[in-house]
Amino acid sequence: GCCSPTHSGHDSPAFSARLSRDQELQPEVCMSVTCDTCVLFSGWLLREVRGSWIKQRRYWFVLSQDSLDYYSGPEKGARRLGTLVLTNLCSVIWPDKQTYKETGYWSITVYGRKHCYRLFTKHFNEAVHWACAIQKVIDTKAPVETPTQLLIRDIEENKFNPEAVEHIYQHNPILKYTQGPLYAPLLPFPYGSLDGKGYGSVREEAVKLFNCLQQLESAREPVPIIQGVLQTCLDLRTLRDEVYCQLVKQTSCTPAPHTAAHLRYWQLLTCMSCTFLPSSTILKYLKFHLKRIQSQSPDSEMDNYASFIGEALEKTKCRECVPSWEEIQMLMNRQEMLCTVHYPGPGSCQLYISSHTTANEVVRRMQEKLGLQESKNTFALYEQNTLWEQPVASGTLIADILTSLSSKESESNSQWKLCFKLYCLLDADSISVDSIEYLFLFEQCHEMVVRGQLPACEEDLQALAALRLQCLIGDFSTHAPSRVLVSLSAPPALPPCQLAAQGCPTSQRFPTGLLAGALWSHTATAAHKQKVEQDMRLRSRLKEEAAAVMGSIVERWKGLAGYSRRDSMAAYLAIARQWSGFGCTLYELLSVQPVGRNSSTGSFSQKLWLGVAATSVSLYRQGEAEALESFPYGQICSYGVSDSNTFKITAGDRDLLFETTKV
Repeated sequence: GCCSPTHSGHDSPAFSARLSRDQELQPEVCMSVTCDTCVLFSGWLLREVRGSWIKQRRYWFVLSQDSLDYYSGPEKGARRLGTLVLTNLCSVIWPDKQTYKETGYWSITVYGRKHCYRLFTKHFNEAVHWACAIQKVIDTKAPVETPTQLLIRDIEENKFNPEAVEHIYQHNPILKYTQGPLYAPLLPFPYGSLDGKGYGSVREEAVKLFNCLQQLESAREPVPIIQGVLQTCLDLRTLRDEVYCQLVKQTSCTPAPHTAAHLRYWQLLTCMSCTFLPSSTILKYLKFHLKRIQSQSPDSEMDNYASFIGEALEKTKCRECVPSWEEIQMLMNRQEMLCTVHYPGPGSCQLYISSHTTANEVVRRMQEKLGLQESKNTFALYEQNTLWEQPVASGTLIADILTSLSSKESESNSQWKLCFKLYCLLDADSISVDSIEYLFLFEQCHEMVVRGQLPACEEDLQALAALRLQCLIGDFSTHAPSRVLVSLSAPPALPPCQLAAQGCPTSQRFPTGLLAGALWSHTATAAHKQKVEQDMRLRSRLKEEAAAVMGSIVERWKGLAGYSRRDSMAAYLAIARQWSGFGCTLYELLSVQPVGRNSSTGSFSQKLWLGVAATSVSLYRQGEAEALESFPYGQICSYGVSDSNTFKITAGDRDLLFETTKV
């Protein structure tokens, strides 16, 4: 009554031949079948033993269709010393090089419900054969279903029979609120440890989470606990269904449902529903639970939370960040957050947002608030600080952006904000000079000038500076704000690379030797004095140049007397429009690579811009006014991205790959 032996999970002739050859090299591996049971694999292995001065002991292991057993020896009638029952939830950790380097043995680890076997062998092939054979037995086992899973199925089948559902709840305490601990997860999880992020096994984390849920009832400040639960669910995706089931359990048949302690479960359930969606089966179970509570406790706080959660589940996308402290507090009270959105110039708007509000929705609402619905240009939100900005993708959740900006501020000690700006200038000619969009155009053009993105000669730059002052302050006066005059008289700061190039030391290094740090040589002292003198001459020259530039700008500013703010803005933009790339959305390129034999454009490695305008896509060398290449849209056959940094266009028989810092 014995079945034929199976070879380690691979049935191909090549693998069988390889296995036979390995067995000849390793005579300790036995493939025989005893009369008592069906043996799939057997042989000598070392097992890690804890609590003994001997770390590893040698046993005879036997793999059958139901278990992994080990004996004192291979002879018939040998004493069985242990059994690990194999189910669908067991797992096998394969041999790794790191363990071999540390111990000189190849190891495999088998996790069961009660036991964990860590086994060792000197032969890699033998370790692989054991791992394959055990995994094949595990894969043949039927999926394990927990009592909670079976009861969820019963509830789904009887959802239109209220009496049957209530009978299920009354006779199965696992579905109802409990003050006692949970000793095993409500849902099935594989046995074994979890690598990374400092967590234990999924089963252990599931039990810990239930303990955290129970702490909510007595916690003075619940937000840290809620954030911790959400963070665990963000890191360990498989635990999201488990937490939902635990919360449904703790909000069912509660002894004191209207107390503040009990409502903490509903508040966490609200935060979960706005952060993660459960699987389809658990989602049905959750929605049924919400309707059941609403029918049992109409016009109560639980009814209000259930209604809010039901609506949230229809909108929720998986979040990239755990909700912030402020967002959790708003969700606990079923309220919206106040979000400040800046726009070019000193202005800003405050909008109420939910956990589901996207950047595209905020852009649309900002256009309505500022009367820009009829504009032909496109707008976007930007993450911005004084030195850097990046557009926000239209589908991004604003709550995630606010959370990330908060963490960036704490890390970099710089102020971050959300800014509403022109994204692509499709029609610059029909913008009314009286509209706020004209102010946007002026402010963003000035940003380009400050960042060096508008090629202009020295004379034009001075004219732009004077027009900017006339626009902001009005006619020149000796009583102009001191900060303006100071900024004009202060020498421009040079980046470290330019200072170094001009001979100004960015740091002083001294040679390491016997007397280093005690005495300077005469040569070192002379070199130091020479560099100090060079530094002083450089600073003196910069002051002279700055004074000359300041005087020129002031003279131009005096000549603008009588210019109104509108006139100054118009004159400023008239100078900027002289550049053929005015109105382009610029993307900094790392390189441009032609593809195909017919491409006449060479490969560029210097700093370039890709300019996307209303009529064409152009390629500019940074600081130069004329385009290297221009591709009108009528010539572009196709375009697209191959990864997050590579943009490709096909114009006629030419293909160009643009490698950029952002797409």
